[in-house]
Amino acid sequence: MASKKSAKKPTKEPAKAKAKTAKKAKVAKPKKAIASTTVIETEPVKPEPQIRRTKAVKKKKKSTKKKKEWYVNPTDFYDQIKKYYETEIIPDVLAESINKIALGLSFAPNFINYSYKDEMIGDAVLKMWSAIRNKKFDVSTKNNPFSYFTTIAFHAFINRIKKEKKHRETIVKYQETFYADTMNDQDNNVYIDPTAPDNDDN
Repeated sequence: MASKKSAKKPTKEPAKAKAKTAKKAKVAKPKKAIASTTVIETEPVKPEPQIRRTKAVKKKKKSTKKKKEWYVNPTDFYDQIKKYYETEIIPDVLAESINKIALGLSFAPNFINYSYKDEMIGDAVLKMWSAIRNKKFDVSTKNNPFSYFTTIAFHAFINRIKKEKKHRETIVKYQETFYADTMNDQDNNVYIDPTAPDNDDN
């Protein structure tokens, strides 16, 4: 009888060991599943495009503030000119809009670096005012008066630049002739202009 009991005991021990290993395997599997789910949750977070959109909105606000200083509404400007043609009384708003057109054009990259910019603005205001006083703009066509008067100011700026260049050239010529005369009068010296063409080849 003792031999039968001893033979049954080794058969029960491996069954318990198998049950313990199965429990450990079942406990270890959900840990792997939890780790995989946590990796999937952290992937779709991307806050970068939201930051870029806020920066673009701020840049647009800055550009609109600069345009409001010299902006002239074409419809209001048209109504002001029409009232002047009917009453021939100069409103202050019309004078301000003419001045704004000249000042706004002076800040263009073509004209901003000239030292005589104030003279350019003055010529443009005079030309625009003479066009309004002589009623050169046709109100019946209902065209955009802003573009018409900006072209007048543009041509006034170009004419002033041409005048200043001619004035500067005459000053340079006078300085060169005066310098040559003074050099020739000193101790019978002969001054030769280096920019003049040589006549020795003849």
